[in-house]
Amino acid sequence: QVQLVESGGGLVQAGGSLRLSCAASGVIFSIKAMAWYRQAPGKQRELVARWDSGARTEYLDSVKGRFTISRDYAKNTAFLQMDSLKPEDTAVYYCNAYIYPTTTFQLDSYWGQGTQVTVSS
Repeated sequence: QVQLVESGGGLVQAGGSLRLSCAASGVIFSIKAMAWYRQAPGKQRELVARWDSGARTEYLDSVKGRFTISRDYAKNTAFLQMDSLKPEDTAVYYCNAYIYPTTTFQLDSYWGQGTQVTVSS
């Protein structure tokens, strides 16, 4: 009923850039927050960047100044611009959104399928 579809991952050399996109679709009444998480092999999933409906943003300390989260309200899409990428940024990146669906009007959390980002040294 609600789907999140990520795109934009890939292989890039250290110092390069990638832009991830997360498009939310389906029975959406409103979106309260959107975020990007990542999970590297053998590590726990961690919050990378988050945006909420109050236009507040927060970032993982290690990506501050390099990553920027933004949103296209009209298209229910969130972006993660990643610059000055480092090998330690290598992970599967997941989109997460807190959405009020029109079917229940109850806030619920939704996840995308993930997109691989690999940064070579």
